Parts: sequence; structure tokens; C-alpha cells
Amino acid sequence: MAHETAVYTHGHHESVLRSHRWRTADNSAAYLLGALRPDHRVLDIGCGPGTITADFAALVPQGTVTGLDAAEGVLAQARRTAAERGVANTRFTTGDVHALHFPDDSFDVVHAHQTLQHVGDPVTALREMRRVCAPGGVVAARDADYGGMFWYPQVPGMDEWLDLYRNVARANGGEPDAGRRLHAWARQAGFTDVEITTGTWCFVSPEERAWWSGLWADRTVDSGYAAVAVESGLATRRDLHRAAEAWRAWGAEEDGWFTVVHGEILCHV
Repeated sequence: MAHETAVYTHGHHESVLRSHRWRTADNSAAYLLGALRPDHRVLDIGCGPGTITADFAALVPQGTVTGLDAAEGVLAQARRTAAERGVANTRFTTGDVHALHFPDDSFDVVHAHQTLQHVGDPVTALREMRRVCAPGGVVAARDADYGGMFWYPQVPGMDEWLDLYRNVARANGGEPDAGRRLHAWARQAGFTDVEITTGTWCFVSPEERAWWSGLWADRTVDSGYAAVAVESGLATRRDLHRAAEAWRAWGAEEDGWFTVVHGEILCHV
């Protein structure tokens, strides 16, 4: 099968994983939880350090959860997460969502969180997710929409950061405004029974602002995203440091508020 290779814009710098380790089934997959059954076979695509994967494993104690990521290195952390949580019904493997190495109808639930925004061909990815999902199962995806990010106050430099990020993500083959497109991609992939919802993260307390602004400031200058920005000629190191300073300035604002809007799809097979 011809396919586009998934390219993860951020990489797995510590500042990126700082965000990923915070994610749980409750704060990142609540729209899916009502569909899980104790004996379900779950595939978690783009599992990263495995925090959501381990949560799923606890919710399907008679079932199994397979965590898949394109990067072998991050799976060591995922395995540690599962071991620390004491969930033995997990396994982890590398793979490409455009060409999954599983037989047809292998899973009851196929899930991807913040993954389709980074892949070369999200429609092909969703077709593959559908292929490995058994009849009666569900394919679930949730992605942020960078055009739907809102913050207050309007600190100088934050708009420039957003424009730069969207340009870098697209130069890397992704779609940063994926959230609004998920339902259209699902239709193009052949799904006809799709539940469409939205979800949000909101960072407003002093602790939340410090955490969110700090990880984005660090990510802006040190992650794989920073390297792509410079290598592609879209930004200089000075530009990146100026964007990081804007993030820290926003985080220091007593009235600071930041919301991330996500699109969510629950596709019935």
C-alpha cells in the first residue's frame, strides 16, 4: 500500500513529554469512555508515554490494550507507566497509522489522541483505523484546533507564535487546525455513523499558567518543532526566543487565561 509517513512535529523533548504525561482518559478521552466495555480490545494510536493507554487498561480489565507509536524510544516510558500502574493487559509496539500491521477486525475500539493533525494523510489513516476495527466497534479521534486557541490578555508576540506554529506544522506535512476537519475526514474515509463533539482544556490558575506557559516556552526553543522551524527557514533562533519570552510573559499575567478547543469524533463501524 502506498502511504504517507507520519511526521511528529514536536518530537519527544522533555518539554513535550511534560505535556503528554499530564494527559489522562478523563481529561483527554472523556467522549469515548461511555463506549468502553470491560472485555474490549483497544488500540491506542500515538500512545506516547502511555498515560491514556494505562487508563484504558484499567477500564477494560478483562480486555487488552495495545499502545502504538511511530517512535520506539518513547515506548520505554509507556512500558514503565503501565508497570507502575500495575496494568498487565497492555502491550506496546511501533507502527505507522497509514499502514497498520494488524489483521482486519482486530480491535473493538481504535483510538487516536492528537495524532491525525501530524500525519501525512489523515483520511488514509482513518481508513486503516476502520479496517482494524471489528463490526460493532468504534473508531475515536480527538485533535486540537490551533485556530481555535484563545488567550487573554493579548500579550505581544503570542499571535506571532501561533502564526509561526501553524506554518511550521504545515511545512512538516501536518494540519494544525485538524479539530474542525475530523468529521470531514471521517466522511471521506467512508464512515456514515459519526458522533461529533468538542472538548476543551483551560489553563487559568497560577499553577496551570506556570506549567502551560513554561512547557510551551521550552518547547519553542528546544524541541523538534524548534529544529524544523529553523531548518525550514521559517524562523531564526532569535524569533524562537522572542516567542518563548511571549509565552513566559503571558504566564506571568495575573488575569491569564488560555483555552484549547478540540474536535472529537466517535465513528461507529
